Amino acid sequence: MNPYVLTILLSSLGLGTTLTFASSHWLLAWMGLEINTMAILPLMAQHHHPRAVEATTKYFLTQATAAAMILFASTTNAWLIGEWAINDLSHPLATTMIIAALALKIGLAPVHFWMPEVLQGLDLLTGLILSTWQKLAPFALIVQVAPAIDPMLLTFLGLASTLVGGWGGLNQTQLRKILAYSSIAHMGWMMIVLQYSPQLTLLALTVYIFMTSAAFLTLKLSSATKISSLTMAWSKTPILSATTALVLLSLGGLPPLTGFMPKWLILQELTKQGLPLTATVMALAALLSLYFYLRLCYAMTLTIYPNSVNSTTPWRAPSLQLTLPLAISTIIALGLLPLTPGILMIMT
Repeated sequence: MNPYVLTILLSSLGLGTTLTFASSHWLLAWMGLEINTMAILPLMAQHHHPRAVEATTKYFLTQATAAAMILFASTTNAWLIGEWAINDLSHPLATTMIIAALALKIGLAPVHFWMPEVLQGLDLLTGLILSTWQKLAPFALIVQVAPAIDPMLLTFLGLASTLVGGWGGLNQTQLRKILAYSSIAHMGWMMIVLQYSPQLTLLALTVYIFMTSAAFLTLKLSSATKISSLTMAWSKTPILSATTALVLLSLGGLPPLTGFMPKWLILQELTKQGLPLTATVMALAALLSLYFYLRLCYAMTLTIYPNSVNSTTPWRAPSLQLTLPLAISTIIALGLLPLTPGILMIMT
């Protein structure tokens, strides 16, 4: 892709998200979401592969539906209440439609079906943008409208997403689909605690972004898209394979890695709020996710693919990819747990 075009598209992505962050009016927030969607579509379809075009079409239709719902709900709220401000969302019809639309935007269960299919058709860097940056603007709106939403609805969305994200990833062999279900599960963890502690939701989102960035950048560096291609990683780059296994376990929430921190704090908060049963279900759903991460670690570190093809060894060619972002995100994804007291102190 032409570097000037790429610069314009990435700037538009930043502009759309910033506009949504800064707006207090539904119309401006909707415009920011639309700029965001339009900017990522050329990035998704840049390889002109049928899979990429199909994924782009699915993403466009889904996001257009969600945007239309947001516009309709905010117009309905303005018609019934007389207010366009995001914080003044008070009519039940409008609030229910808004949360349904925003859930569709970020891929929460039960409106998650587009997410694995779209992510599967993209290259890994565009998939990284879709899994991280594209979640920020809708999440900012969700945090703002959360006080007006029925707590039972938020709890249902959170529980459904963690369970679907756990069950859905169990039988997958494609790494991008596994990361899509991982994203759905993590979104569920953020939604479940949103009504009690928005700070914890933002902490979980930040940690998730760093862990997912580390996972995507590692897979990009080793050009892995399936579990079978992971089995050759140990002979190519043993150190990278070891850190990748740890990043995957961190995504699963295993102590003493960073991924344990948000899960631990969220379970603690749910227990404080008198919801031990919900906390137990969430912990059991985390075990489902941990199982498929362990499957990836097993494939990467303990098995060797029976490769008998007479070809040039791919790991002899020097890699020209930028590894600094990978190093930073990996360090954060692995070593932040001892800093939990300091992070909590900053948050409060």
